[in-house]
Amino acid sequence: MQPWTKPRSECPTARTLESVGEWWSILILRDAFQGCTRFDEFQQSLGIAPNILARRLKHLTAQGLFERRLYHNKPKWYEYVLTQKGRDFFPVVVTMFAWGSKHLSAHGEALLMADRASSLRVEPIVVAADTLAPITLDNVILVPGPKASRDMHRRLGAMRALRPAPTA
Repeated sequence: MQPWTKPRSECPTARTLESVGEWWSILILRDAFQGCTRFDEFQQSLGIAPNILARRLKHLTAQGLFERRLYHNKPKWYEYVLTQKGRDFFPVVVTMFAWGSKHLSAHGEALLMADRASSLRVEPIVVAADTLAPITLDNVILVPGPKASRDMHRRLGAMRALRPAPTA
């Protein structure tokens, strides 16, 4: 993983990538959302080398996305249970799933999302909490928050998205 640079340290996207940006981490979380909790379950599902899996689980636990719990005493075996912080990552994976399904399914959709109770297909969209309007590139921009540094204000001020469109 890449170390932070000053402008990125204020950016939630950069901080998120620091926490979970490695691809095995996201796949581990994906499987945890489907019920995997034990080392052997993750390993079997992902076909990942044990040393890489151990390192990723340790990192995700240190980042607060998993809690390690003892489930067998002799020998000591642990399971990895999603914390609330880990569960809050679910919409990110859902959004990645939807994008991949739409743009990268060359032979058609192999997986679909369905409502747990009815099994009816679910099509995710990202919406604004207060208005329920879809969030799109056309209606959302990034603006400095109340704790943004001068550097962040300068950086965002230089972005074209914040400038008014030229009038003809």
